[in-house]
Amino acid sequence: MVYLDYSATTPVDERVIESYAKACRDFVGNPNSLHKIGVEARLVIEASTRQIADLLGVKSSEIIYTSGASESNNTAIKGICLKYQNRGKRIITTELEHSSVIAPLNYLTKQGFDVDFVKLDDKGRVDLDDLERLMGDDVVLVTISSVNSEVGIKQPMKEISQIVRKYKKCFLHSDMTQSIGKEKVDLSLVDLASLSGQKFFGMKGIGALIKKENIVIEPLIHGGKSTTIYRSGTPMLPLIVSLAKAIRLAYDDFAEKQNHIEKIHNHLINELKQLDVDINSNEYSINHIVNFSLRGIKSETMLHALEEDEVYISTQTACSTGDYSLAVYAVTKDEKRSASSMRVSISYLTTLEEIDLFIDSLSKNIKKLGELK
Repeated sequence: MVYLDYSATTPVDERVIESYAKACRDFVGNPNSLHKIGVEARLVIEASTRQIADLLGVKSSEIIYTSGASESNNTAIKGICLKYQNRGKRIITTELEHSSVIAPLNYLTKQGFDVDFVKLDDKGRVDLDDLERLMGDDVVLVTISSVNSEVGIKQPMKEISQIVRKYKKCFLHSDMTQSIGKEKVDLSLVDLASLSGQKFFGMKGIGALIKKENIVIEPLIHGGKSTTIYRSGTPMLPLIVSLAKAIRLAYDDFAEKQNHIEKIHNHLINELKQLDVDINSNEYSINHIVNFSLRGIKSETMLHALEEDEVYISTQTACSTGDYSLAVYAVTKDEKRSASSMRVSISYLTTLEEIDLFIDSLSKNIKKLGELK
């Protein structure tokens, strides 16, 4: 099997599974309980939280555990806008956002909020002049993903932050699901950031929202004591322990992993250039993601053709809706390319041999499916 869909989800690292299983076995108490085993469980959570905070350069009090990035995005966006709507009811975002950002924004428009989409330059990056133009005292939230999940384009978060910071009543949120664990991030640039453990070899069902401690938000879930007042429910101790382990492992031997990924990425790009495809990712895309479009072949048809060779990539992001990629269209302004786009996403586990097997299958099927047109 050749698995090249790491940006959708990663396999769980065996060491993460071991940490999860050990926590399940050894700490059976409810962390909210006052008896000895409850206190022991609470101390384990606090230790894990400190480890995550140290690794990400934030405070323990700034970590809100969630079920994943979708919940984190919803909590951040709705939480800020509903709490601070007296400051203004305008939101700024981009056309490159994940559906878990767009959907809560659509919900908020029904509550009287206005959403503006900042322009992108010809490389898919935020047009900073347009962002300056859109900003105003009535903007309560700017939400921009640090890295797009389909094309992999990395946004200039430092420059974006500098613009937003001029407006003291506005908050900056970033969906960093495709950044944390894959690159070093500076969380001081944002007020809120979303992450998911399944993107860096952690367990599914655990993520976090990083929220600066001086910010108050309206919670999505009410009732029941937890690690924070902003997300009720019995703390998921084994998942929290596993998240700490996954983040630590993600940044172990980081430079070596990055060098390997760059080598794999360059080989993949060179091989794709020999085929009848259009590459949508560019020099601003992270090495982990390569998006390309087929010519005259439906991406879903190719997906299943590759599947017969046990090669697994994706068309749009796994949580996307619609018949074509909004992200690819936003970058290319080409409806045909956005309707036939495919994403290869790699990791430090990906080998050159796997890329060659993928290219062989893709080349074979381009020829085969092209003859059937």
